[in-house]
Amino acid sequence: MAINKRDKFEKQEIELADFAKAIGHPARIAILKVLAQKDICICREIVKVMPLAQSTVSQHLKELRKAGLITGTIDGVKSCYCINRTTFNKFSEKFNQFFNKTKTVLYKINCC
Repeated sequence: MAINKRDKFEKQEIELADFAKAIGHPARIAILKVLAQKDICICREIVKVMPLAQSTVSQHLKELRKAGLITGTIDGVKSCYCINRTTFNKFSEKFNQFFNKTKTVLYKINCC
């Protein structure tokens, strides 16, 4: 049986990994791009521009909501989604900090 050792890592490392997992599928990146262009989007519009079935798009939307990257409202059969700018900006800043800090360390190392 595998032992989960997530709790052995720093909170920021866990958050970045969870965020990376949430955007770790090209369909989710494409959905975020569509939402960013339109600011607010009805699910059917997303499905029209995606090469995926409606149920698959819904699953990806569910994962993005779970990660807090998008918010949505359901009104009968219509679903309306938009990017959660607060969460998006938070993780954008954290990723930039991570890469900038790592890049600084890499420049100091003379490695293969």
